[in-house]
Amino acid sequence: MGHHHSAQGIHNSHHTSGAMHRALPRFTRRAFFSTVIPGAILAPYAFPQSTSDMAERFRQMSLDYERKGLAEPFKGVTANGTVEEGLFGIHSTGVPTAAVRSAAVQFLASLTEEQRGRTLYAVDDIEWRKWMNQHFYVRQGVGFKEMTEPQRQAAFAMLSAALSPRGMTLTRNIMRLNETLAELTGDHEFLGEWLYFLTVMGKPSATDPWGFKLDGHHAIINYFVMGDQVVMTPYFAGSEPVTAPSGKYKGLSILQEEQSAGLRMLLALDEAQRSRAILGKDKNQNYNLGEAFKDNLVLDYAGTPVSTFSDASRRQLLDLVDLYIGNMDDGHAKVRMDEVRRHADRTYFAWIGGSEPASVYYYRIHSPVILIEFDHQRPANLARFAKDPKQCTQQHIHCVVRTPNGNDYGKDLLRQHYLAQQHV
Repeated sequence: MGHHHSAQGIHNSHHTSGAMHRALPRFTRRAFFSTVIPGAILAPYAFPQSTSDMAERFRQMSLDYERKGLAEPFKGVTANGTVEEGLFGIHSTGVPTAAVRSAAVQFLASLTEEQRGRTLYAVDDIEWRKWMNQHFYVRQGVGFKEMTEPQRQAAFAMLSAALSPRGMTLTRNIMRLNETLAELTGDHEFLGEWLYFLTVMGKPSATDPWGFKLDGHHAIINYFVMGDQVVMTPYFAGSEPVTAPSGKYKGLSILQEEQSAGLRMLLALDEAQRSRAILGKDKNQNYNLGEAFKDNLVLDYAGTPVSTFSDASRRQLLDLVDLYIGNMDDGHAKVRMDEVRRHADRTYFAWIGGSEPASVYYYRIHSPVILIEFDHQRPANLARFAKDPKQCTQQHIHCVVRTPNGNDYGKDLLRQHYLAQQHV
């Protein structure tokens, strides 16, 4: 893939990889299908007859995505198709992981034998890669909907141990806003607060690698643990709507700081930096590139280099990164921020869209060790309420965090662990 440093080049590269993002006619009474489902997959399922028909079609769609998305072995997000070596090493962080390990043990103990059987996977299972934001995706593991109250408490205790208080609040609020979406659409079958699933990979251990995954509509957390090292990517946070207009959670609002801090970052740049950051001023499609089944995304650096930033702007950019990284428990967030800081001079900030508070936009922060995307998306489940369902809206946000160069899901650490074991 060539260096697309012109705005036109970037747009072209986005259009090719964004073929699935084009608008679709709404086939169903309830506009069940989000605009990111390719027409080819959607067409046979256009006229669902019943909930069981719908569930079966969703299952088929999920399998189609998995078949295509997992056809290639995992490589990782790269700038040019080649993994940059030597970025991640096995070492002690000095930050304990005992709390999350203990909470995971207690969560697994709370499950029935049958539930545990559905929830536990090997640490290197391809199940890690089977996540998807869309509400139709059929997920594995044990769901909050079927959990007893003590099981739910144990599940939340595990999440709380893994996340910062802010990250935990965001995750719960995404779940609550999915209830708002169920209320607005009248669909309580495929949307709702409790349609989130947990799987555990490997056996929670102080020394051996293990981890867990939360998977559901607009909330995906992959949490890999090895000794006292943690990798919490791919990570996905979003919502539609982002502010509840009515119902049980009326007034609840999320991702406003990520939205406004991104815009403040752009506006803090000088004219030359800003014009280099802005890849395009028109924002009329979905731009996120690192979402589900994009584990091997090839994405060149684009935008304005942080190496040209003033000290104040550099601090501002790191604070913006920390809004995302800071969703992990505080100790490991600091470790991760140090990693990002070490590569600050190889970090780029890119923007597509307007620069007014009411504008819709996409921004990206990209270095060899992190990829963050923020995107105002087209209406999906709420398309039928939109004045123009083709126009992106501040009421539908997707945020993605990735670890490029092979360490999503902690896979590079796991690879090194296996190599070291072979040499023992």
